[in-house]
Amino acid sequence: MASSHSLLTIICNSNIPKLPSSTCFPSSSYRISLPFDCRTYAKFDKFEGQSSSLDDNLPSPPSLQSTLEQQQQNEDDSCLPSDLEGAVRQSSEASAAFVSSGGMRAIVELLIPQLQFLDDEGAQGELWELSRLFVDTLIEETGCERVKAIFPDAGAAALLKYRWDDATFNFASLSDRKPVEKEDEIVVMILPDYQMLEYVERIASDLSNEPPRPLIMWNPRLISEDVGVGFNVRKLRRYFLRSFTTVYSMKPLPTGAVFRCYPGLWKVFFDDKARPNRYILAKEMISRPDSEDIEVIFGEGGDDSEQGPSLFSQAVGIFKSLNRFMKVISK
Repeated sequence: MASSHSLLTIICNSNIPKLPSSTCFPSSSYRISLPFDCRTYAKFDKFEGQSSSLDDNLPSPPSLQSTLEQQQQNEDDSCLPSDLEGAVRQSSEASAAFVSSGGMRAIVELLIPQLQFLDDEGAQGELWELSRLFVDTLIEETGCERVKAIFPDAGAAALLKYRWDDATFNFASLSDRKPVEKEDEIVVMILPDYQMLEYVERIASDLSNEPPRPLIMWNPRLISEDVGVGFNVRKLRRYFLRSFTTVYSMKPLPTGAVFRCYPGLWKVFFDDKARPNRYILAKEMISRPDSEDIEVIFGEGGDDSEQGPSLFSQAVGIFKSLNRFMKVISK
């Protein structure tokens, strides 16, 4: 990230192993220039406000700087990304670590309104740019250029292939007759939709054959709230989605957040009442916390324990519950 965010140290994904160079070709470093302001914070800067004084731009003395860096690393929320672009890069680094460790099926989910409501003007364009950032970072982190990006429909795949004529990855759509080829070494599904579930499952099955290749689903939408929880949805959750590992997840709560970055544990955060838009680690868990876990954790959350579960119960299943966290992660 830019130097203005250098104090927001991300420690979740240090020392990520690389894929064997014998199977992939090293790629050149590439930074995408997003057409919108990505400097949207998951938490505010370690220091309140930004002074215009020239003295503030001077480097800190070495002893003070090392002390500040140590304090930042000890912060409960130091693993959270500094902005939306940082979250996408971090999720790609987590995916690369998972793939390099031998993982085959991964899910990346950024459960924030900016990436959920695609009917908003310009939302899809921003989403496509972020998806490219994810794939480009994945190539950088793994050193693998034989990456296939599969988009929801042929129109989107063709348009983006035309726009991104300098892309180092290959394009396909879920409806293609043969979306995956033998030469593909890593496959990334961008926004796979529940209406295309049959194609998603078929591609996942093909990638399990010899030689098995990793599949990463980026922000999948395989369960529709309009359809309801019937037998097919329960079957999907039990047999298909359980074969995937959620390597990255960021989800806002009314007074906190749930976060996971592979290989780290699931983390539940409270809002830090003493510091606006900062978080305190409430609990770490091996598996994803469900609604009951969250309610218990927030019910044990200190001075405002009565307020925690009340706010949570009001927001469960309601999209507006996302807004609290999005004050500092959306544009």
